[in-house]
Amino acid sequence: MSFSGGSVIVAGARTPIGRLMGSLKSFSSTDLGGMAIAAALERAGVAPDQVDYVIMGQVLQAGAGQMPARQAAVKGGISMNVPSLLINKVCLSGIDAIALADQLIRAGEFDCIVAGGMESMTNAPHLLLGSREGTKYGDWTMVDSMAYDALTCVFDECGMGESTEKHNARYDLTREEQDAFSAASHQRPAAAQQK
Repeated sequence: MSFSGGSVIVAGARTPIGRLMGSLKSFSSTDLGGMAIAAALERAGVAPDQVDYVIMGQVLQAGAGQMPARQAAVKGGISMNVPSLLINKVCLSGIDAIALADQLIRAGEFDCIVAGGMESMTNAPHLLLGSREGTKYGDWTMVDSMAYDALTCVFDECGMGESTEKHNARYDLTREEQDAFSAASHQRPAAAQQK
């Protein structure tokens, strides 16, 4: 399955998207990732045994179990023997998985890589930080892993949107420029799907 011109994306599929606590609440992130993997392989006409490597991005990993990328791969029909890698780079996790797949293919390491991202915000658990040590007296505060691990900037100690606003002045980014970039980031994929 070698292609000397670099790497190409032969097919894609989105994980199902729903509302928080909505109709997909019974599906884990790895279930959703497996659905996307199976659909992408089918659309590409690629047999699961042709896949050399799987790279998945996931931010909300608490409660997902060991090796979420491998779980998704197996649920997508790929053999347990195929190596996998999980990336957590917050919002860039899925795109970084795809970029790394491109680099590995261009480097000649692999011929066929499945890459993408998966999440289930609904299934992100609440955490009792420090609970292993216990408490002798008083209340214990639960922490929402969705907010703590994904939506709060650990460096700025605020929400990601607020963090973005905080740093815009440093880069001379106006609200209009942000809005234009945001609109274009939605318009480009929509236009590409029309082709």
